[in-house]
Amino acid sequence: MIGVLDTIKREWMYITNVRKALKRAAMYQPDDPVGLADVLEEKFDKHKDNVAIRFEDKIYTYRELEERANQYAHWAINQGFKAGDTVALFMDNKPDYIAFWVGMSKAGIVTALINNQLQGAGLAHCVSISNARAIVMGPEQEELYASAKEQLGEDIVPWSLDCSIAGASSLDPLLADLPVTRPDRSHRAEIRGRDTCLYVYTSGTTGLPKAAKLTQVRVLGMLGAFVDSVGITERDRIYVTLPLYHATGGLCGVGQALTTGATLILARKFSASNFWDDAVKHKATSFAYIGELCRYLVKTDPHPLERQHTIRKGFGNGLRAEVWEKFVERFNIPHLVEFYGSTEGNVSFSNFDGKIGAVGRLPGYMRDKIKTRIVKFDIAEEKPIRGEDGFCIETDIDEAGEAIGEIADAPRQRFDGYHDPKQTEKKILRDVFVPGDMWFRTGDLMKRDEHDYIYFVDRIGDTFRWKGENVSTNEVGEALSSFDDLELPNVYGVAMPETDGRAGMAGVNLKPGRSFDGKALAAHVDQQLPVYARPIFIRIQPEPETTGTLKYRKVDLVKQGYDISQIDDPVYVRLPGSDTYEPLTAEIVDDINSGKVRF
Repeated sequence: MIGVLDTIKREWMYITNVRKALKRAAMYQPDDPVGLADVLEEKFDKHKDNVAIRFEDKIYTYRELEERANQYAHWAINQGFKAGDTVALFMDNKPDYIAFWVGMSKAGIVTALINNQLQGAGLAHCVSISNARAIVMGPEQEELYASAKEQLGEDIVPWSLDCSIAGASSLDPLLADLPVTRPDRSHRAEIRGRDTCLYVYTSGTTGLPKAAKLTQVRVLGMLGAFVDSVGITERDRIYVTLPLYHATGGLCGVGQALTTGATLILARKFSASNFWDDAVKHKATSFAYIGELCRYLVKTDPHPLERQHTIRKGFGNGLRAEVWEKFVERFNIPHLVEFYGSTEGNVSFSNFDGKIGAVGRLPGYMRDKIKTRIVKFDIAEEKPIRGEDGFCIETDIDEAGEAIGEIADAPRQRFDGYHDPKQTEKKILRDVFVPGDMWFRTGDLMKRDEHDYIYFVDRIGDTFRWKGENVSTNEVGEALSSFDDLELPNVYGVAMPETDGRAGMAGVNLKPGRSFDGKALAAHVDQQLPVYARPIFIRIQPEPETTGTLKYRKVDLVKQGYDISQIDDPVYVRLPGSDTYEPLTAEIVDDINSGKVRF
């Protein structure tokens, strides 16, 4: 009887939430003349006296937020920018960040949200591919901008805010004299739902980012995506420590406030040591997370306020099972909505009922409504497997495969692609189940269980072959995380001469006061992992290399491999037949490369 009741409860919760999500997704259509600015102006009118943002020791009402946005809109219009033009925003988290892109939307102008840590060629690349006419930056970006200035060229006009930057014009004196009233809607009269609203960049963990085009409809959908499932009302206070150039915090988190009249508690950046102090000080009721944020909090020493806060709910993505359980229990936050989705893609899942480890569900009775499938995948070739008829094959229960989504004109199924058409084409899979159909490739391996829960397995590029087997970096990372002396493992595969596949290597941190015990670690991985998945090399790092959204950087680590002549960190190796990890020396490297030592 209990099993029947649990099933009824699970299905009722799923149906109720997915119905709301589908209804919200259908509110705006690509041909609609209503855009982001129109919707937000209605919300501002309704909630004008509510507190919109709490930032450090200051508060801003929705009236004040919109007045600032209106000044930015008038500035852009006075500069001669037209609807469809692009302006790059290169700034740390602050209320002006939100006011700026809201203001640009009022004039029909596209904002490119640039990672505020970029420099040199990477910064120049992101600004240039958006065709931005100007770049607006804060004081923290002065040196970063200087490193890219020559590569940006003279066509991109630099502007500074709250500071003076060499070669840039200052926005501050101009804004002070601009009206706080709304600009005439005629400036965006031609904008439709299918037109680009923002550029948000894919994570640069493995190379230069791509500029994903977010249309008016898509941005509106993202702003309201988690309002219903998290249960946000205007009485909530949503704590966002994630960078505003990233969709999870900057659009989904900010959007929970903008679309409901709730209050956004905004931090300049995530700080594990300050997290609970700020949450209690500002009386947060909800928060936005990514998995590594939760992992960092779990790894910190106990904080006197970690259970004295008022946070009771949150949403985010990338929360691994072994952290999830500890996080909920330790910090007493009962309702987390884990989701899966890419900034630009049409595949998304939400875990409405808190099933530990799952990113969502896709019951069979929703297959006609939600056109997402998981197809068999060849790890070595890095492409879906096709049957004798030439079409892709869906996976079985508990079998990992690539998640794909059918591309169509419906808002939920659209794939608007990237600024670069070649990058767009790489993400499209054609003739998948019938001739002529098109599906978006997530690049992620997933699997489903017997109850139709969906689990993230790994990024395709993060799964490597060794000893004829597929090794999941996430699986290895979880095993290393459970070893008491280590934390924050970053797992990847490295090439060896005359060897098929890639050998496992992990960059790890030692916990404070701990030393590396190679024999104990070897015994631990033997117990936790199959032979083929046990890492060969361990690299001890002082700090993990991460992106601005706390995702691990791997491209440089993979490039360096186990070449200790390029590495300042201590590196250890587990040789064939050994029961310990020992220091990697130049002699051992030579023996590996010459084939004297074979794994």
